[in-house]
Amino acid sequence: MNAQAIKELKARNEEASAKETKVNTVDNQSSAGQGQEQRNVQVVHQSHPSPIANTSGGVLTSAAAAVASTLRSAKEAISKID
Repeated sequence: MNAQAIKELKARNEEASAKETKVNTVDNQSSAGQGQEQRNVQVVHQSHPSPIANTSGGVLTSAAAAVASTLRSAKEAISKID
């Protein structure tokens, strides 16, 4: 098997192992000047197993640190202008 065939096989296996959970719920919407509208909807949650369990947490932690750093830099830049 070549590398491309192995990659495609892994992709198909991952799609097949994705877990799907369906939830019936109610969608509430309202607009200014109009009444509230309710309708029954079905929400589908798909979980995809990750080969590295801590990936999403690490990504979120890095993103939060980047935002904090950007805010600090912006605050310093603003305080230097005054």
